[in-house]
Amino acid sequence: MAVTFARSGTSNSYDASVRNITSRQTALANLQENLTSGKKVVRASDDPTSAANAERALTRISRIVTDQRALESQRNAIAVAESTLGDITTAMQRIRELAVSAGDGVHTTAERVSIATEMQGLRDNIFTLANSKDTNGLPLFSSLGSALAPFVGPQATAPDYTFQGLPGQTTSSDVTIPFTLDGESAFMHQPGRDANFNVSLSTIPTGRNLTTDTVSVTDNAIVIANATAASAATPSTPYPVYAINFTAVDTTTQLGTTTATYTLTESPAVSNPAVAATPITVSYPSNGTMNVTGIPGLSFNITGTPAVGDTATVSNNPSLFSVLDTAIRDVTNAPNNNGAAQAVGQALHNIDISMSRVSAIRGQAGDLLNRADRISTNQDKRSTQLESDRSRAEDIDMVKGISDFQAKQSGYSAALQTYAQVQKLSLFTYIN
Repeated sequence: MAVTFARSGTSNSYDASVRNITSRQTALANLQENLTSGKKVVRASDDPTSAANAERALTRISRIVTDQRALESQRNAIAVAESTLGDITTAMQRIRELAVSAGDGVHTTAERVSIATEMQGLRDNIFTLANSKDTNGLPLFSSLGSALAPFVGPQATAPDYTFQGLPGQTTSSDVTIPFTLDGESAFMHQPGRDANFNVSLSTIPTGRNLTTDTVSVTDNAIVIANATAASAATPSTPYPVYAINFTAVDTTTQLGTTTATYTLTESPAVSNPAVAATPITVSYPSNGTMNVTGIPGLSFNITGTPAVGDTATVSNNPSLFSVLDTAIRDVTNAPNNNGAAQAVGQALHNIDISMSRVSAIRGQAGDLLNRADRISTNQDKRSTQLESDRSRAEDIDMVKGISDFQAKQSGYSAALQTYAQVQKLSLFTYIN
């Protein structure tokens, strides 16, 4: 039986011990670096997959921060616009109160002029607010885009006020809301949608009681030049003015019945089909109410008995500002209490329509602010989730890390002590 003897050199033992000590020292230094930085992945080479996941999460978090910053700017602009609409509503409420006061029969002509002066000041303030800008100098009510001053007027030619921009409202996205509101919808009127018209009578001699009510839309297709009023009533095609001229009035042929004949004049003549040029005859109970028809899509009533030569004029209010200007003019020029009462009744009707448009857009602003809150909440949740993903990918578990550090430190100390013992095992040491 053969027996083999092998001899291990002392230098080999020394080298193995040194390599062990160096390895433990490197591991201990790396773990110490991880504990100091709080990360288990300090560099991509430590764990390429975790490093990529952490970088992807950080990129998405950065994108959310950018979106949130933009959303906050948008929210601030809409909040200012909503507050501005609130100021406009308050001013219009005051104008309405003044108009009601102007219709009180106790006021003299001079007092009505004084009331109209206060109304004019409020109207000027409303026009200024409609052209307000945000902190970046952009109009709050520019719709899809407009000039720096979206609303221009009053102008000498019809329409008296125009919107210098593109009507409409920018849509929201998953992370954004619009910067502006649809000012065209808030302050400009459409005949077919709003039915905001004025009816005025020619000068009626004192003692003859003749009044009119507000215009009502008889159908939803006010046709002008083969287009609906909403699209046709533009600066290039203003809504026409209609004049009702009474050419004959008969109160004697049939007792208790008044028969009136009138003709319609459209200026400019843009309706299709054209307004009938033939006289229209209407019979109604004397001192009752006569329904005036023949105007495309519109009608209104006249109470009392007209006289030959009397003229009633129907015109559209193309904007909220037109409504206020007309109310101020009619209150100022009212010849007597009856004229003031009719002017006020018509003004209140049209002001209420205008206020409903402002309130509708203000409601949209509130919806946008609520949407911004929901977006912000969702983005915060996504950011929290992504931060958790990033932490799992690259952050170190401190409890486990400290435990591992203590274990490696103990192993390193043991390796040093072992090396010190091995170093003594040499022939020279034994001889000495």
